[in-house]
Amino acid sequence: MVLPTVPARPFGAVLTAMVTPMTPDGAVDLKAAVKLAKKLVDDGNDGLVLSGTTGESPVTHAPEKAELVTAVVEAVGDRAAVLAGAGSNDTVHAIRMAEQAAESGADGLLVVSPYYSRPSQEGLYQHITAVADATDLPVMLYDVPGRTAVRIAPETYLRLAQHPRIIANKDATGDVYGGGKLAASTGLAWYSGDDGLLLPFLSVGGAGIVSVSAHVVGAHFAETVRRFDAGDIAGAIEVYRTTTGVIDAMNGAGAQAVMAKAALEILGVTDNRFLRLPNVAASDDEVVALRAVLAEAGLLRGDDTAHLPEVSELAEASSAVGH
Repeated sequence: MVLPTVPARPFGAVLTAMVTPMTPDGAVDLKAAVKLAKKLVDDGNDGLVLSGTTGESPVTHAPEKAELVTAVVEAVGDRAAVLAGAGSNDTVHAIRMAEQAAESGADGLLVVSPYYSRPSQEGLYQHITAVADATDLPVMLYDVPGRTAVRIAPETYLRLAQHPRIIANKDATGDVYGGGKLAASTGLAWYSGDDGLLLPFLSVGGAGIVSVSAHVVGAHFAETVRRFDAGDIAGAIEVYRTTTGVIDAMNGAGAQAVMAKAALEILGVTDNRFLRLPNVAASDDEVVALRAVLAEAGLLRGDDTAHLPEVSELAEASSAVGH
């Protein structure tokens, strides 16, 4: 199920921005995290991003982050790239996060623009390079102006791309055209940060996706990429279109961690949907609506409905196109 890692795709093609499972009393649940990581890799993810926004990084603490990386690397590190978030608007704190991720066995870092502070482009450059200089790990940048209130400028990307360990970017700007140009001019591997833009980014030279919906439809995203790589564009579109209901349900109103945890509880992967404040768990009404979407997609066992292709069907299809 795993897509080949190549220089243009250094962290794989389909990466889930993984939630951090918790117990009902609010503790990080490492056993559930390992179970989830194994399932995601079995389903077609060839990379995982821990302690990002969807992983509730602002409200988990340094020892918890380190323990999470250690547990997940031990569980799936031989089958998937494991990236750890090193994002903060305090550069010294971000450096410590990077160092702890390296010590815990991470394969790479996700470094987001400092949020809330709205630094200058020079401030962005110095922050990111300071974090990249802190370890020997390769770095994926993360440009998400909707959350950080600042966008990485093209000139800053060109400067950052000169750093030997900055090799990729997660683009959540919604600017496919601009992203395609920057991927060409910088040489960075360009990953879509929006589930709805996987195919558009692939069409302009993107490497893949860092996704929330891949908690549920990772196999379908992987098959979309396989078919696109094989030149079967119509087939890629066909598979991708089957995921749009799930994408809409899991990404509404920016509540990705909330809906991802709800979906995993509905599917029986985890046994609760607890989040730490300021996020609150999906309401019962939201869960009912999400369950209906998952049922319509055929993702609930026993549902006799039109459905997304099963994982086994996707594996067979991928063999048919030579991947």
